[in-house]
This record gives sequence, C-alpha cells and structure tokens, in this order.
Amino acid sequence: MTEENERILLAHGGGGRLMAELIAKTIAPTIYGDKPQNLTDAASVDIDGKEILFTTDSFVVQPLFFPAGDIGKLAVCGTVNDLAVCGAKPQTLSLALIIEEGFAVAALEKILHSIGTTARQAGVAIVTGDTKVVEKGAADGIFINTTGIGPRRRNTRLGFDCIEPGDVILINGTLGDHGMTIMSKRQELAIQSPLQSDCACLHEIIGLLLDALGPKVKFMRDPTRGGLAATLNEITQSCGCGIEIEEKKIPVDPAVKAAADILGFDILNIANEGKFVAVVAADAEKQALDVLRSHPLGRKAARIGVVGPKQPHSLVELITRIGGRRIIGMPYGRELPRIC
Repeated sequence: MTEENERILLAHGGGGRLMAELIAKTIAPTIYGDKPQNLTDAASVDIDGKEILFTTDSFVVQPLFFPAGDIGKLAVCGTVNDLAVCGAKPQTLSLALIIEEGFAVAALEKILHSIGTTARQAGVAIVTGDTKVVEKGAADGIFINTTGIGPRRRNTRLGFDCIEPGDVILINGTLGDHGMTIMSKRQELAIQSPLQSDCACLHEIIGLLLDALGPKVKFMRDPTRGGLAATLNEITQSCGCGIEIEEKKIPVDPAVKAAADILGFDILNIANEGKFVAVVAADAEKQALDVLRSHPLGRKAARIGVVGPKQPHSLVELITRIGGRRIIGMPYGRELPRIC
C-alpha cells in the first residue's frame, strides 16, 4: 500500500532510479495490472495488418532557449529520435501546447518557427494538435507535448532480447553536450563557455545503419534523461548481461568535460539529445563505425564497450583511464531535472 504522505519529487522526472521505480511500482501496475509490459521508447501497434510504431513525449526544459536549440526544436527531435531508435521511419507528429498566461507572443512565434523548420527538415508532417492556456505561474512559460507515428523499417528487429554476449556498444558522438549546455545557462549556474546543445534528428543516420547492417543491429536507445549510465543499466537489467565500457574510448568534448568538472557532474549521467547508443554484432563493428562516420552526426562515432556474459546480478563496469574498475549504477534522478 502507498503511504498517504508520499509525494512526487522533482527527481522522479530525472530519468534515473526514482523514475524507474515510479513507473514499475505505481504507473505500470495501476494501468496494466499484472499483465507484463515491454516499456520501450515506442509501442508497436497493428493497424489493419500493418505494424506502426507510436510514441509520445512531453517537454518542460528550462531555459526555453539555449545555444543551438530551443524547446520547439527539442520537441520535434526528441519524438523523431524515439521512433528512429525503435526502428521506425518517422512520418507524422501531433503538437500540443500548454501556454502560461502572459507568455510573450514573440517568443511563441519563435518556438513555432523552430518547430516548423525542424519538422520540414526531418521530413515529418505535423498533422494535428491542441492548445491550452493556464493561469500565470502554472506552466513556467510553455510546455509542449508531441506524439509521433511511423512504420517499422523492413529487416529490423530490435530489442533487449536480441542482445547477446560479445556484442559491441557504439555511440555516434560526444557525450553530455545538451545537458551541460542547459545547466550552464540556468541562472543559478551561469558560466561562460562555448557549449552548444547536440539537439538533432537522428533518423537519417540511424536509417543508414539499419539499411547497411539489418539484423546485426540488436538494440538502440537515445541516452537522454539519465544519460549513458541510465541506458546501459536498463540494458543490463533487461537482458541479464553485464557490460564493460572503457573511459578512454568514450568521446567527450573538452569544454563539456571542463564544465561538468566545475559543476560536479558525472559525464555518464548527463542528458544528450543528438546521440544514440547502438548494440551491434561483433563482426559488424567496423562496418557500423564506417557507416556512422560517413554522416555528419557520426563523425566522432566510437566503440565504447562490450556486452559480457549473462550473470545473476549484471553490472555496468567502467575501466578507468588508469586501468581501475568502477561500477556505474543507475542515476538517482535529482541531479539534472527539467533538462528536456
């Protein structure tokens, strides 16, 4: 039974352990009962014999505008990417706006322009939407929800159950760019830096990888809230295999690393909005890296680790630069709220 004095914390939205517990212990069982659910970034829905992938996401980032992006661009990219990493060809989006009374029309127009431009560049259509206005102080400016659908690509089967010991773990570029850009621009953490968000739509580069490797791509996930640490822990907990990653092989921009060190954040826990983790068969590693590096969003792609054997209590382990080992746990969730 739930204690009457229990309350939702800001940390429950951080993408870490608290969020996972909230979903597993409260949200999922209340909605689904005892029926097991495969809670992925996008759900598979059968419509007249055709498989469609379906996802939804809400965006509450603060600040609303940041270097190389804003909440509008983020809303389109985030939903397109959730579809893409599940093997879909993103096709259409819905757009829902919750606007606070007193919000500047000029700021709204800027956000909507960003949404329209990003959607056109991604080749997705915004086909329906909704607008609500709430009292001043109730929405922190503007919140956005986007829902997306798209058909599954042929010759793709992605999932935790596809992962096998010996598979390699790849990432398409540097970690932490988005999260550290947001944190550096918040009023209470303002620092001078050249940081820029990595916010981008990933469906093109993911499509190239899936077209080239087919079923040798086992699993993909964009490491947003909770960062790489949360994504890798989800993999170990779901497939029962340990994971070993190497610190010296993880690409990180020096400015991002410096900002994280100044502010006391672990780069592995920081959110990304233009990166994805791919688990691929070991014999496809070179081909996969060649494909990723051929695209502008994959120039700094790297193999960062390997999937280990199945074990009763699977862990994510980091081999440090000096050769030591450190267990990477699931982030708690309170470190980086309101990041997307």
